[in-house]
Amino acid sequence: MSLENFTWVRVTPAEFILMGITNRWDLRVTLFLIFLPVYLISLLGNMGMVLLIWVNSRLHTPMYFFLANLSLLDACYSSAIGPKMLVDLLLTRATIPYAGCALQMFVFAGLADTECCLLAVMAYDRYVAVGSPLLYTTVMSRHLCLALLGASGLGGAVSAFVHTTFTFRLSFCGSREVNSFFCDIPPLLAISCSDTSLNELLLFAVCGFIQTATVLVIAVSYGFIAGAVIRMPSTEGRRRAASTCGSHLTAVAMLYGTLIFMYLRPSSSYALDTDKMASVFYTLVIPALNPLIYSLRNKEVKEALGRTWRRFCCPGQGTSGWSQDAG
Repeated sequence: MSLENFTWVRVTPAEFILMGITNRWDLRVTLFLIFLPVYLISLLGNMGMVLLIWVNSRLHTPMYFFLANLSLLDACYSSAIGPKMLVDLLLTRATIPYAGCALQMFVFAGLADTECCLLAVMAYDRYVAVGSPLLYTTVMSRHLCLALLGASGLGGAVSAFVHTTFTFRLSFCGSREVNSFFCDIPPLLAISCSDTSLNELLLFAVCGFIQTATVLVIAVSYGFIAGAVIRMPSTEGRRRAASTCGSHLTAVAMLYGTLIFMYLRPSSSYALDTDKMASVFYTLVIPALNPLIYSLRNKEVKEALGRTWRRFCCPGQGTSGWSQDAG
């Protein structure tokens, strides 16, 4: 065949083979027994938090509105990975269809990036609550809260669309073995026979922009929060602000530390076996820890849980608007 008659065709496999976390059967069974309760804790804890906030009118404030949506995001994005990973641990050969791989990447990447944006929104919410408590419910109106939530979702969707589109435009003409337990971007770039330099640039640029912008918002918000806390005359007020903000900062540190390690490195430093453990941490462990972080140190959540338990015999009435408590 002459060079003039040659037509390049993008090769798309029918399915990918997921290599999983380990090939050892005994370790896979052990990991299944560990990760199954972790996933169930994540799902029940996050959905329980959503339900608790929904049924308790005293938690109908912007702070808990965002917390409920954060819990919903955690439940959804851990469910995008967890169930299939658990099933695959018990299979001798784990596969995923080409279209299913693209869908999994889009859903997971979109929800993860949305969570980054939402954590920045929550930092701004805490700044308003601590810096202007008397104007809190006025500034953080229902309209503004919905707009900020929508903008977070839009940012995540655009980022996921860019990554998924450019990743699945590549040709996969060699190995179909993805060295991961789900369809993540770096392992797929590693097995592509196309030039991935543009994908690596987009990965660094888009993820870098989202994480840098949201970290800046968080840092600036907490800078103002620190100044407001220092000026507080009440020791109780300082303690309450520190408790609320401490939970949020813990969640931020865990998520951003892992994402920066995973995605904001040059491709030459990728160690996929090491990255698997980091992936497990932010796909299963962090979503399971977030409800504990936000509830065990939060007096209002504990009181709401007690009131909800008592409602089985004495149903109460709620309100549909924001509570005047700034949380």
